[in-house]
Amino acid sequence: MNFESEISLLIKSKYSLVLVDTIDEDFVARQLFSVAAGMGLCVYCWSLTKGLRVGKNENSFYKTGSPANMLKVVNDLVGDKAPALFIFSDFHKFLQDAVVARLFKDILAMINNTSTTIVIIGADQPLPPDIEPCAARITGGYPDEKEIMAEINRTVAEFRRSSLKLNIALEPEDVRRMVKSLKGLSIQQIRNVLNTAILKDGTLDKKDLTVVEKYKKGLFDREGVLEYFGAEQPANIAGFSNLKKWVCERKTAFFADDSPLPPPKGLLLLGVQGCGKSLAAKMIAGELGIPLYRLDLNRLYSKYIGETEENLRKALKTIERLAPVCLWIDEIEKIFASSSGEMDGGVSKRVLGSMLTWMQERKDRAFIAATSNDINNLPPELLRKGRFDEIFFTDLPQVLERAEIFRIHILKRNLAPERFDLDLLARGCEGFSGAEIEQAVISALYSASGSNEPISARHILEQLKLTRPLSVIKAEAINYLRDWAKERRILPV
Repeated sequence: MNFESEISLLIKSKYSLVLVDTIDEDFVARQLFSVAAGMGLCVYCWSLTKGLRVGKNENSFYKTGSPANMLKVVNDLVGDKAPALFIFSDFHKFLQDAVVARLFKDILAMINNTSTTIVIIGADQPLPPDIEPCAARITGGYPDEKEIMAEINRTVAEFRRSSLKLNIALEPEDVRRMVKSLKGLSIQQIRNVLNTAILKDGTLDKKDLTVVEKYKKGLFDREGVLEYFGAEQPANIAGFSNLKKWVCERKTAFFADDSPLPPPKGLLLLGVQGCGKSLAAKMIAGELGIPLYRLDLNRLYSKYIGETEENLRKALKTIERLAPVCLWIDEIEKIFASSSGEMDGGVSKRVLGSMLTWMQERKDRAFIAATSNDINNLPPELLRKGRFDEIFFTDLPQVLERAEIFRIHILKRNLAPERFDLDLLARGCEGFSGAEIEQAVISALYSASGSNEPISARHILEQLKLTRPLSVIKAEAINYLRDWAKERRILPV
């Protein structure tokens, strides 16, 4: 339901008071005028600087800049029972005054169960406890996709009329992604970021999606709980064929607004340390073509009472406004390590409750990619269907996958893979994780450099022989994890 439909429903439902949380008062006011015209309502507008006015008339009622005086006039206007829509700007700031609060409550009582509605518009609007129950709260001021597309066209047309040469290099898929990425911004914010992207190089292309994503990150995540990451492309990760197929099958439903299928919510990656869970989260963002944000657990938790829960609430709210995004929660078990609440005063228990509710009820286009190394610390309610669409298990790589991992890391160091016997290397590292294979290549580079000779397969094999993999050092724990996944038929990546 868009904003105009939502506010229309509230007015028809005879809500006497509606609070619209917005940073774009002009945009919301235009929408409210449109709704009022469609419903045949007379519109009155008030602000501290302009007083009470009829519609868009610049002339105000006498001495109505004062909130108390304005409410006395409103009291007379609503007395004739004619349906009307009153739009008050920032009025919540004056309700701490006892006289203003009393006058306001009297008016709310008068218009209760009538077709007259008072709408207060502004940002972050706390209300006195005795008025709060009377109010319905909604968010407005953010254009829908049709309006965003119109603003993109307007900006492009404006630049083309200017002396600046503008090059447009957007495919239909890029335009769709651009519109999706601009959702959650006001009209003015959309203009600002588009102007920045175009003026940077005189071009509007798919590279400017990164400009939009970073702009939204800086705008919404002022607490720094969310960390922006680029997307890892599928070609840079070995294996994971089942996971790639699963994501690709759901990609259309993730973006389609009219699909009969619900958009995928996300998945949980369990597995052995160093086997690519974090890299897989980046790959998922790359497959979906959306920005990746990591929830920074170190910044989430605070020593002050109530601040951790507030940090989580703000982070989840930010994710909703940044959507479509991929939210990467690395080592998710650390959030709920003390979910019994005995060690931290119940903080982790409350965080768990908030997180589970959000995961279950959210409607936004945010895909969760959570990773975990320790299943014993995961609460069972997190693992049930509905929180995550699927659970995947990342096991130790097999021979073919190990050969591909060697090829990727050799190429990454600007070396020619054909100079190395990849099959020999892959057979010589049974039980090694991807991270351990990478470190073996790095150590071999140091060894060859120290010997002043070009690196070869021999140097890598020597480093492999010097390494005791985690599957040997922690054999019992890793075997338990692999058996657990096998018994529960967890899907392999």
